[in-house]
Amino acid sequence: MTYEINLERGDLNYDELEPNYRSHYAEMKARLESDGLTVSDYNPRLEQYFQSFKDGWLLNYVVRKDGVAVGHANVYLTNDMHNGDFIASEDVLYIMPEHRNGIGKTLVKYIMADLDARGVKRILITPVTDLRVAKIWRRMGFKDVANLMTYEF
Repeated sequence: MTYEINLERGDLNYDELEPNYRSHYAEMKARLESDGLTVSDYNPRLEQYFQSFKDGWLLNYVVRKDGVAVGHANVYLTNDMHNGDFIASEDVLYIMPEHRNGIGKTLVKYIMADLDARGVKRILITPVTDLRVAKIWRRMGFKDVANLMTYEF
C-alpha cells in the first residue's frame, strides 16, 4: 500500500480522473466564493485540454495508491513571451482529502525534478483551493513574487 507517481497522458486517463477533477473544482469554487468571487460551474474545455496533452504542452502527473488515482497535477509548458525562457505553469494540483498526508509535497518534488530535467527555468504556481499549502511551498523554495487580483464584470 504505497503511493506511486507517474506522468500519464491526461487525454487517455480523463474518464478515470474526472471525479477528482470535479472534486478539485468544487473545493476551489467554494473557497473562491467564500471570498465573494462568482465562479461558473464546472464545464472543462476538453478538446483544448486533450489537444494540449497530445501535443505535449500539458503534462498530467498522477498519484496512485494501490493502482487507484488519489491525486493529480496538470502543468502547462510554454515559452515566456517576453524573453523566450522555457517555463511551466500549474493548472491544477489536487490530492483527495483523505490522502493529504504529505504525498502532495512528494508530488511537487517529483514535478520539480521532471521539469528541471526538461530544462524549465521557472515554475508558476498559485495556491487557490487551500491557502495553507502556500506555507509548504515556501518551505520548498517557492517565493511570493506577485499578487493575484481579480475584477468581476
